Amino acid sequence: MAGILAWFWNERFWLPHNVTWADLKNTEEATFPQAEDLYLAFPLAFCMLMVRLIFERFVAKPCAIALNIQANGPQIAQPNAILEKVFTAITKHPDEKRLEGLSKQLDWDVRSIQRWFRQRRNQEKPSTLKRFCESMWKFSFGLYVFTYGVRFLKKTPWLWNTRHCWYNYPYQPLTPDLHYYYILELSFYWSLMFSQFTDIKRKDFGVMFLHHLVSIFLITFSYVNNMARVGTLVLCLHDSADALLEAAKMANYAKFQKICDLLFVMFAMVFITTRLGIFPLWVLNTTLFESWEIVGPYPSWWVFNLLLLVIQGLNCFWSYLIVKIACKAISKGKVSKDDRSDIESSSDEEDSEPPGSNPHAATTTNGTSGTNGYLLPGPCSMDD
Repeated sequence: MAGILAWFWNERFWLPHNVTWADLKNTEEATFPQAEDLYLAFPLAFCMLMVRLIFERFVAKPCAIALNIQANGPQIAQPNAILEKVFTAITKHPDEKRLEGLSKQLDWDVRSIQRWFRQRRNQEKPSTLKRFCESMWKFSFGLYVFTYGVRFLKKTPWLWNTRHCWYNYPYQPLTPDLHYYYILELSFYWSLMFSQFTDIKRKDFGVMFLHHLVSIFLITFSYVNNMARVGTLVLCLHDSADALLEAAKMANYAKFQKICDLLFVMFAMVFITTRLGIFPLWVLNTTLFESWEIVGPYPSWWVFNLLLLVIQGLNCFWSYLIVKIACKAISKGKVSKDDRSDIESSSDEEDSEPPGSNPHAATTTNGTSGTNGYLLPGPCSMDD
């Protein structure tokens, strides 16, 4: 075990040439980041989960009820033993051949059977009330941490000149504000890692899992080797769009369509500007080029920048989805459901038409239902 720890904490990997861990021990004159500080994030993540439960029950839920958001879930599928057996034992998404067989067996038209399966899948989805409470928690935390980050960074020299991230590196003292900011962000991401298995499941679960994992690695990496200054820039920049995203979701769940559309446009502008513009031109420029010039590369420098490039790849993926939604909005005149919706709502399943009736007589909605969950979560939102 001692050999493994010595290998893992090899100074030649973590630190620049001629720097040792002994050089970064705390003294009376200066305090530096210590790896053991990060253990504090685990109990704080647990506390954050407890605070979230209290917040959702005693703050978010009353707000939702005041906005007439009910706890009712999606429409319940008509009980049918044959279809239920197919759904639970064979497939939740029957193909055309199976649909035709069920149609003959039940004397239902194919469209009614398709509607039954959509309604049955949606029965397992969370209610609008639950989605509103989750979004309100993320909105409140996102707004707080972004506000704190801006207030902290505007007093620092590296916000105005990123070369200060590398002057005298790694002998840059750790201030209480910076320590609090880092531990708060790390605790939040750990809480998301734990809660994502019980939160609303969305189609990009795997991508979000990767995002949370990379975010935790980045925060941990940059703290251990004291790249915390540039780390605060990454964190604050990625927090900038999260509150707008969750606010747009809340407006959607409350059926305030115009407010939802406005907030989504604002979110899209901020997200694309910060993630595809400011982040590569400002942050990646300093981590890749200014740091190379002032400090020079070393092994953990390569890993840190590789993780930042992975984050940028995820930014491009989400930006593609946002642009896709925007194109739909332009064509339809409003924001529509995206490809990673947290519910499968569609015009078909909003029909109240009973199985076996004429499908051509059905009435459809225009897709503005408050059950449509059309928005993306923020990484970091580094969200998110």
